[in-house]
Amino acid sequence: METKSSIPAKLNPPLNMVRLDRGIPIYRGHIVIYTIAILALIYHRITSIFTSSTLVEAILFCSILVSDLIMVFMWASAQAFRWRPVHRQEFPARLPDRLAWPALDVFVCTADMYKEPPMGVVNTALSLLVLDYPTEKLSVYISDDGGADVTLFAFMEGAKFARHWLPYCRENRIKDRSPEKFFASGSRSGDGDQEDKLQMMYETMKERVQSAMDKGSVSAELVSSEEYENIFQKWKDFSSNNHPAVVQVLLQSSIDRDITGHVMPNLIYVSRGKHPKSPHNYKAGALNVLVRVSSVLTNAPIILTIDCDMISTDPTSPHQALCYFLDPAISAKLACVQFPQLFQGLNKNDIYAGELRRIFRINSHGLDGLCGPNYVGTNTFHARRALVGSSLKGVNVQEQIGAKMVLEKAIEVAGCDYEVGTKWGDPLGFRYGSLVEDFNTGYQFQCEGWISVFCDPPEPQFIGEAPKSLNDVLHQCMRWAIGLYEVGFSRYCPLIFGIRKVSLAHRLAYTHYGFWGMTCIPIVAYAVLPQLALINNRLLFPKPSNPWFYLYLYLFLAAYIQDMADFVSYKSTFRCWWCDQRMGLIRGLTTFPMGIIELLFKKLKISTQGFTITSKVMDDEQNKRYNKGFFDFGVDSPFFVVLRTVAILNLCAFTVGMIRNGMVLEVFLAGFGVANFWPVYEAMFLRADSGRMPKGVAARAFVITGVILAVGCVVFFV
Repeated sequence: METKSSIPAKLNPPLNMVRLDRGIPIYRGHIVIYTIAILALIYHRITSIFTSSTLVEAILFCSILVSDLIMVFMWASAQAFRWRPVHRQEFPARLPDRLAWPALDVFVCTADMYKEPPMGVVNTALSLLVLDYPTEKLSVYISDDGGADVTLFAFMEGAKFARHWLPYCRENRIKDRSPEKFFASGSRSGDGDQEDKLQMMYETMKERVQSAMDKGSVSAELVSSEEYENIFQKWKDFSSNNHPAVVQVLLQSSIDRDITGHVMPNLIYVSRGKHPKSPHNYKAGALNVLVRVSSVLTNAPIILTIDCDMISTDPTSPHQALCYFLDPAISAKLACVQFPQLFQGLNKNDIYAGELRRIFRINSHGLDGLCGPNYVGTNTFHARRALVGSSLKGVNVQEQIGAKMVLEKAIEVAGCDYEVGTKWGDPLGFRYGSLVEDFNTGYQFQCEGWISVFCDPPEPQFIGEAPKSLNDVLHQCMRWAIGLYEVGFSRYCPLIFGIRKVSLAHRLAYTHYGFWGMTCIPIVAYAVLPQLALINNRLLFPKPSNPWFYLYLYLFLAAYIQDMADFVSYKSTFRCWWCDQRMGLIRGLTTFPMGIIELLFKKLKISTQGFTITSKVMDDEQNKRYNKGFFDFGVDSPFFVVLRTVAILNLCAFTVGMIRNGMVLEVFLAGFGVANFWPVYEAMFLRADSGRMPKGVAARAFVITGVILAVGCVVFFV
């Protein structure tokens, strides 16, 4: 089935087309059958409680029932993604003349020059400055939340290099327009001598920026003009959390030209004002400053938000987005066009599930068939009116963006106290109140009547860097879990908020994300209780001779087979799926429960480690281990204490279970745990490199495992 979201083709050919997923009848049939099986499971669990022979046995069955009910809730909410998935196609060749295209502002946020090296952010910006878009309508804004003079210096150097890089990409039709990626590929697309000179210029720029990085500041010998020297004088009394706002126009389209005489896009550096006593609201606060500053300077009706570790790999991505923003059938209510997050440099089997294929691809197609995908924080084209309505109007005169009076206004709206007494953060701009500003903002948009679309062209439009250290991956997931809890346990909980505006299926899908971390309860229960029961020879599940045995087997296998089929259908592999489901278990044992603890401490105003930025830097040894597919446990982390403890428990249970008869499902679960914890056993027994577990982790895990086994023995024999 295909529907065209435009007026009749004879009058105006459609700019896009949407079709329903062919697997919908299969998905819905599976939902019906699986629901019947779940109801039977609940019935059997309840009857098991009432027929228990001891109080301890009844409590054990009650615990398993609670875990099962949470799993049922999460499964039911996840079916919203499978109810009506759609796939779209864009026709950019049918777009109107480029003179009719709206202006485009691009936002890139960075916050720590050591975890997010400036040259990486410069490459992101350079790939965006060369988008295939009317140059005089393109502006790139850099938010430096770290307030680092080195970052500004890197962009000053990048602006100089852009005068050579932009015409080279344009004339030679370079597709991957990040210089780092282009030169590393060794490809040749034009004049070899010209490319050699460009590469030499690029390497010189890198050396100058690295020199500033090594010194921790911009020294006088690196500054090439008195004007720039005066700019860096501002940083003498700066600290990252206490400084006035800085707005610096590095390229201005009304003035600056590249080496061939063509107009340059605007490039603007922004470091918002900070004060220890003023809330900064994390990334959402930085984005809202960019919304206000850009409204003063360029006021483009479309905004692209992109992470600093992403690069544009297809300069025509705005064309795809315009196929929706210029579609009269949906443009009036369209808040954003979301592109998928894709990553480079992942190892063969993606051992840390950095691709997050289900969240960024599979589920997004499912949400697109309801009211639109969730905003994921990057690779998103927004309609400015969805963020600020008509309440904020800027100068919108390109010739004036470098004028003193205009810059003073831009600096004013970037001040740390500007938002006091205003509605910024709710209901204006990106929404506050959660570490996951993207999830919170996207859902509130849809509750206000806006829609979104998922644009997933065959060729990648943006590619980024995923964390490749297990500790960093888990810290990132814990940050997401805390942010999602903050929404799920707030007045904006998708179960109760937006009932009149958003369909039940759509609210269930968002509810699944809001309570994603609650899967830790059944995961912890099934990783510990059946294993203790097996060690102590207590039956938790039916034996093979009991017909109920096959119900449990069906529920497990059907869920995992469907999950695997989804992955494979989206051009993945069995091994990648296996790593993804393993990381789901690891998250459920570590980041999700610790996220709950962190949130409770936060609510009780107990000091915690706070917000951490995911590092984009790895040493050579870590890279080698990652590329070989070895897990990195080389830091002393509470995450790894938990993993080692549960791994030992499952290994003990499986060993005991192999010499006992009848407890098939308990042995199966322990064996499933052993298979998933194989990387942990490698780090415990087989590896001697620096990625193995530290002795401190091993000692604490040994003690905790002993305590759990002792308590289990006491409880089961009461």
